[in-house]
Amino acid sequence: MASDERHPIGIPGARAVHHVAYTVPDLDQAVRFFVDVIGAELVYQLDRVADPDGGDWMTRKLAVHPAAVARIAMLRLGPVTNLELFEYDSPDQRRTLPRNSDWGGHHLAIHVDDVDRAVAYLEQQPGVRFLGKPETIEDGPIAGDRWVYFTTPWGMHLELINLPAGAPFEEATDARLYRPEQQWTNR
Repeated sequence: MASDERHPIGIPGARAVHHVAYTVPDLDQAVRFFVDVIGAELVYQLDRVADPDGGDWMTRKLAVHPAAVARIAMLRLGPVTNLELFEYDSPDQRRTLPRNSDWGGHHLAIHVDDVDRAVAYLEQQPGVRFLGKPETIEDGPIAGDRWVYFTTPWGMHLELINLPAGAPFEEATDARLYRPEQQWTNR
């Protein structure tokens, strides 16, 4: 359906994605990993988010058990990405991470200048595990993309990626993926 003045497409006034969020088993560990290893900046932390009256606020607002308690940290990753981390204590909590193929499966991809150099750095970090070796896609819409998945010490999936400008998909559309112009860490 095409957009027109009577029937606009999309959220009115939307400008950007504000943040992505993940629930982690240990907030302190995750913050240390993202700050010390990945290069994020801690912006703020909330040490207790809960319904002080024992009501259903947590269920109504966050779709969790009414007695759930959360700790939250907001981190800055580079020029455009905010990362919110949650640690919950909840009576009905499932404590298994989804696989990428499961509903709710996820990963966070980090654009790097040199995938192999980033791998060499991350291989020195305790608890980081790679899912195979880096590969370069040879054909299709993202030919030239070099990538590899890895996991954090608690098992969250991340990806290193370098998709150079001029990928074949760009020939079929005016849409362009965001490409950072500058480094966001001094590593």
